[in-house]
Amino acid sequence: MKIYLDNSATSWPKPASIISAMTSYLNDYGGSPGRSGHQFAAKAAQEVFETRELIASLFNCPAAERVMFSANATHALNFAIKGILNPGDHVIISHMEHNAVYRTVSFLKNEGIISFDIANCNERGFLDIGHLKSLIHANTRMIICIHGSNVSGTIQNISEIGRICNEKNILFLVDAAQSAGFVPIDMVEDNIDLLAFTGHKKLYGPTGIGGLCIKDEIPVRTHIHGGTGSKSEMADHPLFYPDRLEAGTLNAVGIIGLKAGIQHVLGKGINNIRKSLSELTRYFMNECNQIDGISLYGPSASEDRLPLVSMNIQNLAPADIASTLDKDYGIMVRPGLHCSPLAHQTIGTFPGGTLRFSFGCFSTEEEAKLSIEALKKIVSKH
Repeated sequence: MKIYLDNSATSWPKPASIISAMTSYLNDYGGSPGRSGHQFAAKAAQEVFETRELIASLFNCPAAERVMFSANATHALNFAIKGILNPGDHVIISHMEHNAVYRTVSFLKNEGIISFDIANCNERGFLDIGHLKSLIHANTRMIICIHGSNVSGTIQNISEIGRICNEKNILFLVDAAQSAGFVPIDMVEDNIDLLAFTGHKKLYGPTGIGGLCIKDEIPVRTHIHGGTGSKSEMADHPLFYPDRLEAGTLNAVGIIGLKAGIQHVLGKGINNIRKSLSELTRYFMNECNQIDGISLYGPSASEDRLPLVSMNIQNLAPADIASTLDKDYGIMVRPGLHCSPLAHQTIGTFPGGTLRFSFGCFSTEEEAKLSIEALKKIVSKH
């Protein structure tokens, strides 16, 4: 039996409806959206447009044309950070950020373009709002925060951070790579100016597709220039959205898969998925807490959290445990730093990292039970 519990990296298996939608595009009408006027191109363009509308509705982004497609959340975050910040700007990030944010702002700082500060988080991963406020300067242009941590499972109160940004006239960029599809997000209500998301995690879409939602008239500089299928007579790249940030042929098959993934999530209901996965996570954590030698990190089992569990086993390296689980028990999980060294510094697991079990909507209680039994056997041998 193969047990896949690495859904925070990429959800698997994919719903049959996604495979069907992508196969239909490849088999039946595989034209380039926005590149021709024939029926195949028109059908593909219609699918892309409907996906923009669906994403705008999902996150309450006021305009569908301000939904930009990218390869993933990392690309979307880079578009937002590098496309908005100017020399002399100051940025605040949290101490739970993924390298998609941390490395990007570090690069801009090293280039002498911006300065940034890191707001403290407690050992469970929650942001210190008081410290965040104390870091705000007159030249603070943007606050960037991960919504749900891929290390600890912590879900930040982005609504509270958004209110602060709105009051101070600071742009608020949210990394929703782990939360989109699991936690309801409202860009207007939460005062989110820019929202980066990916399709291959809790939206159950394929890899290679994500995006950036832009709430208002925020000018994001174009970093990739080329064909857009519009204003082709011009030497300059179009400045209107979405063409402004979408040079080159779109990943139509990925976008169509993403559309089907979102429809799958909406069909099941985000709150229903959240309730079911939260119960499974709570069960798994409570069972792990009964095993001597296992340390769990992040919010407690009774708190609101993402459906992932980071742990360590005394005197064993996460990579060794993951290898044993895979080879001897067919259980696939992820060890290490999970591209988030700041988060591990916060929860006290740097540089060794953790062993992460992450559940998806197809995960079962039986899989969780078998994982618990495997962990008990591993612990008993050491």
